[in-house]
Amino acid sequence: MLLSVENLHSSYGNIKALHGINFHIDEGEIVCIIGANGAGKSTTLMSISRMKSVEPGSKMTFMGKNLLDYPADKVVSKLGISHVPEGRRLFGNLTVMENIILAAFARKDKKVLSNDIERVFSIFPRLKERRSQKAGTLSGGEQQMLAVGRAFISARKLMLLDEPSMGLAPVLMIKVFEALKQINEEGTSILLVEQNANMALGFSQRGYVLENGSISIEGKSEYLLNNPDVKKAYLGA
Repeated sequence: MLLSVENLHSSYGNIKALHGINFHIDEGEIVCIIGANGAGKSTTLMSISRMKSVEPGSKMTFMGKNLLDYPADKVVSKLGISHVPEGRRLFGNLTVMENIILAAFARKDKKVLSNDIERVFSIFPRLKERRSQKAGTLSGGEQQMLAVGRAFISARKLMLLDEPSMGLAPVLMIKVFEALKQINEEGTSILLVEQNANMALGFSQRGYVLENGSISIEGKSEYLLNNPDVKKAYLGA
């Protein structure tokens, strides 16, 4: 098991965001979490990347190590977990290349890093064309490609993705997901949070439905796609 999350609780002041959720990811898997706005999806990812504090009794292990022992920067540099947040959060005044180089600040393997940068440009040829362009001037789809490319450079074991399809035209959305499939096939496990349930379940092997901070349904993606409750609530059926 790559990642294990048990009894995860998190709050914002007096407002409870997560009510003791449990889930796991095996090595090489693509797993999705679907749910409505405010269900706790982003909080779940921020808890894993240690950007959000969790409450006593919460347990998270990654490759057998206690995730709670690591601050956010070490989650990236020591454990190999990268996080593509909602809204991308690029450095808009820096170029595409500068954003990518910044993502590699903790890496020592310069030769491998050079190969990884070329791999990012082969997965996203449009980024190579715009390598000297400021990130803030890119289209929404190009910015999402850069956010994924930056995560690829910073850490390779597990990628956390928060709403990668948000604001993208269908053609660009498909291109981003095709690229993510390539990254997964090269060994990076993926945990995906998405409101576009059809896209998320079609992309992943397994999924969890998060409702009001609790997991209500889980199973293989095919099962969830055919589940009447999931269809009614999330698939427009």
